[in-house]
Amino acid sequence: MKVVVTGAAGYIGAATVELLLGDGHEVIGIDSLMHGGQSLIHLADHENLQFVKADVRDPEAVQPWLENADAVVHLAAIVGDPACRMDPDHTRSVNYDASVALHGWAKAAGVPRFIFASTCSNYGKMEGDGFVNEDSPLRPVSLYAETKVAFEKYLFEHSTPETSAVVLRFSTVYGHSPRTRFDLTVNEFTKDIAKGRTLEIFGEQFWRPYCHVRDLARSVYAGINYDLGEDTADVFNVGDTSENYTKKMIVEAIVDRFPNASVSYVRKDEDPRDYRVNFDKIRDRMGFRITRTVPQGVEEIARLIEFGLIQDTEDQQFYNIPPRRYEDTPAQADRGPVKRQAKARQRRRVK
Repeated sequence: MKVVVTGAAGYIGAATVELLLGDGHEVIGIDSLMHGGQSLIHLADHENLQFVKADVRDPEAVQPWLENADAVVHLAAIVGDPACRMDPDHTRSVNYDASVALHGWAKAAGVPRFIFASTCSNYGKMEGDGFVNEDSPLRPVSLYAETKVAFEKYLFEHSTPETSAVVLRFSTVYGHSPRTRFDLTVNEFTKDIAKGRTLEIFGEQFWRPYCHVRDLARSVYAGINYDLGEDTADVFNVGDTSENYTKKMIVEAIVDRFPNASVSYVRKDEDPRDYRVNFDKIRDRMGFRITRTVPQGVEEIARLIEFGLIQDTEDQQFYNIPPRRYEDTPAQADRGPVKRQAKARQRRRVK
């Protein structure tokens, strides 16, 4: 199978490329490398990988690689609310306009399957204490989610039997990948506590679903192979119903690992994103089940820090926006917060 993966050097993209190559498939990776290409260095000499450094909006660079492809996995995007707010026009150009163009090129090339990475944040704020599912109303409250919802709608209106589409609404991602990120809740909280920082958590009672980056990559593979029957497009939440957590529950899982961690909570009564998600559909129809849980992800990130495998956790390569800088001493696994130099800021405010 020949698969074109946009955003191939990204957090989920690099894990997806590894998975596809490991299963013997040919991969065409396309990425502008705005966050660097370190995530694919270990695959550079793989005989089944062809990498194209290009902006996904460039037809001359992208279109030729779609010929004879069995699937397009569209992961390229400006990801996350803070990054999208930095340049809204650029965000719309990449997240929506480029997606429409790419889908058109895929249809023209006769690509049988188009996989689109969407997000569970499309649900915004749930009503009551129940769970949202794929049929629940979408209430995007950020530009990032707005672009995802808009292109989902486009796919359902323009997909055909010849180029069918699977929309994957990803849970909040965590865990280690070839391009690890430290600007995501589980990874960020674990990293800061492992490095002896005090966390100040705002809105600890609000819900999100979480899923390991490797399992999200597995869902892409499942989506490529899923039989849509007579449908031209379908949508699936990706995760597991048992993996819905509040921020406080996430912190408690980390404190189990670091008993002397210093954490404080600040009550916040309003958050436009508060949702628990049901994942029965992907389990029942695709047979998809996760292989990792949040506590396992905490352990994974903790060991990266403790072993010193990532020296500068505030390096830009681990963030989608410029990170704040810290003055750190080595991680203090079970010794509680470390004291910094006089003017160094120790408290981390998490909203």
